[in-house]
Amino acid sequence: MENKKELRGWLDNFGLNHPLVIAGPCSAETEAQVLKIAHQLKESDATVLRAGIWKPRTRPGNFEGVGALGLKWLQKAKQETGMLTTTEVANANHVDLALKHDVDILWIGARTTVSPFIVQDIADALKGTDKIVLIKNPVNPDLALWLGAVERFHTADVKNLGVIHRGFSTYEKTRYRNNPEWQIAVDLQNRFPDLPLILDPSHIAGRRDIIFDLCQTALDLNYDGMMVETHYDPDNAWSDAAQQITPETLIQITKDLKIKKETAEGADYNNKLNTLRTQIDVVDHQLIDMMGKRMKVADEIGALKKTKNVAVLQTKRWNEILGKMILQGEEKNLSEEFILRVFKAIHQESINHQEKVING
Repeated sequence: MENKKELRGWLDNFGLNHPLVIAGPCSAETEAQVLKIAHQLKESDATVLRAGIWKPRTRPGNFEGVGALGLKWLQKAKQETGMLTTTEVANANHVDLALKHDVDILWIGARTTVSPFIVQDIADALKGTDKIVLIKNPVNPDLALWLGAVERFHTADVKNLGVIHRGFSTYEKTRYRNNPEWQIAVDLQNRFPDLPLILDPSHIAGRRDIIFDLCQTALDLNYDGMMVETHYDPDNAWSDAAQQITPETLIQITKDLKIKKETAEGADYNNKLNTLRTQIDVVDHQLIDMMGKRMKVADEIGALKKTKNVAVLQTKRWNEILGKMILQGEEKNLSEEFILRVFKAIHQESINHQEKVING
């Protein structure tokens, strides 16, 4: 897909002086619930009301949405508040029903994005539509698969496109429900800077206490907006209760978020510099995470050496590692001096960890 500036047109047409805010409950539960949340959000910066109508759950037996009935509730909320509406569609039938109920924005879920067959069916159902279509990243960290889904809609003459970054599944336990893997979204943004990029902090976080920090990072990386799950009684929500916030909290978050403002002089430079610095922050966090994992392995090696009464320092192994790292560093344009300093420090920390295990 070529870099198409017209992809950004729908967002610019909103004429907002702040990032786009999409908000609403994880699931539409009752008509009264949808309407109450919509009227509360009308007093916020939210432009679009979101609600899950069909809820694809990881395991059967959980609440899977109210179905098409909920579309009437969204339609009524739109009439009463003037907010735009959006919901997830997972097949051509969903598309047909959403269009009949005048849903303004359709989003493609992470589980759908992984299947080119399903994506193509939905793209065909939307062929030539002027509706806005937002594509969430696939559950697995695969940029090509994400962009492939966007291309299918673009090829189907769907012009109003955007993407939603909702994080990626991982087997390892982390502080996130879905690892953000910011670099993947940054790579997408660098390749297609005119493709609107929205953050879904709710599904990345899995808990409400880090929603703000995720949104701030996204704004520092020049994201165009956020989709935040909101509920007037989040603790008693029928799905994903832990990651939803109240409309009042959303209002406070949008007040506290720092948005880079242009100055009269050097605006382009400052914005680019801040974005690059945030990218460095993301990589630095990844480095710390990887170092932590490396030292956990060192602890295991120390425990194994203790059982066999083996010395901590293995000179031959250390020289082999150092030689390989110097060669790999050269391929990445890193000097031998730098590699030596970094890996000597890592090696010393590894020795400290092993000695602590052995002597402990």
